[in-house]
Amino acid sequence: METRTIIILAVVAALVIWNLVVFMIYAIDKRRAEQNKWRISEAALIGNAFLMGGVGAFLGMRILRHKTKHIKFIVLVPLAIVVNLAVVGAAVFLLIR
Repeated sequence: METRTIIILAVVAALVIWNLVVFMIYAIDKRRAEQNKWRISEAALIGNAFLMGGVGAFLGMRILRHKTKHIKFIVLVPLAIVVNLAVVGAAVFLLIR
């Protein structure tokens, strides 16, 4: 297998795993909210979305129905997905040049 292909597959695998982790972070925060326990900060939740976890955050919001009424999340999580896609697109562009 070509080196670029291996790199791309590794990056895709890392992104999938990271987005699963972000989804789980949203699930943990949702459970803590239901149990009136210590919560994960909104800054951490949104920050993880911008750190290449936008899809996991979005799915956490939709599937778990968590933070869906907060304007901050309604705007910033989709924006994080756009930023994530731009970063991946730029990386792919640089790899295929």
